Amino acid sequence: MSLAPRAVIVHRRTEYEELLARHGTHGQAAFFLSSRGRSIDEVVRRHDRTRRALREVAAAVPLTWRSSRVERADLDRFLFAPEDVVVVVGQDGLVANTAKYLRGQPVVGIDTDPGRNPGVLVRHRCADAAALLRAATAAGGRAEELTMVEAVADDTQRLLALNEIYLGSPGHQTARYRLGSAGRKEPGEGEAQASSGVLVGTGTGATGWLRSLWLERGGTAALPAPCDRRLLWFVREAWPSPTTGTTKVAGELRQGQGLQLTVESDRMVVFGDGMENDALELTWGQSVRLGIAGTSLHLVT
Repeated sequence: MSLAPRAVIVHRRTEYEELLARHGTHGQAAFFLSSRGRSIDEVVRRHDRTRRALREVAAAVPLTWRSSRVERADLDRFLFAPEDVVVVVGQDGLVANTAKYLRGQPVVGIDTDPGRNPGVLVRHRCADAAALLRAATAAGGRAEELTMVEAVADDTQRLLALNEIYLGSPGHQTARYRLGSAGRKEPGEGEAQASSGVLVGTGTGATGWLRSLWLERGGTAALPAPCDRRLLWFVREAWPSPTTGTTKVAGELRQGQGLQLTVESDRMVVFGDGMENDALELTWGQSVRLGIAGTSLHLVT
């Protein structure tokens, strides 16, 4: 007997909730903002819109389904199941934050603040939730398969990201490593580099951090589209010296290709989509391979 689908509603704390957590009461939060020339009224209105959206989405879940709710800060501790339909209620970035924990489950993006959010990934309104939930489990439902990037360390640690993966120093120090194509046989192969880190991004990430690096380098390679099985990578601020080079600072990865980085400093971190609190930590001599993930984000359209 198969389980009924479970709607998992993903959200994050609102700005108002964060202000209350910091200042204790509405009055103290209002005083804090007013002392800096700002009003709490708009923050409260956005909070109310988000709470209303969450109620509407919860009410749209079919009565025969199960349901659950998870906050962004708890995503790394939440166990998603194969029969889940994930409903992200909030901003585009929340879809990316969620994607790394999924393995093909359909995702519905609900925009709580149309006009304020770009709506690249949260494309729908609360009123559409019931129809979208049915479409997510129906045969032949419309969806896009968005390419993701993965990092796999030599100790089997694995990290997924929808926008980009960053590798570098955990602070503002220089990262030291050796960079080359995945599959090289000798540990000493590749170019020794000292830089501010390496970024590997997807077509979905091409509207953010990846695009800024692409523009900085003159846009010599075309940016990928979200569903393209293609990645771009850039080395940030590579430093030339007698022992470090700058010849491998940008490139493209297609299906079956990979980029390999071997750590040559005490510590490096690898994190995806800005989730620094859920990073891989690598130390001297460890290596990590980056390439197109076998998993895609199944975004219901």
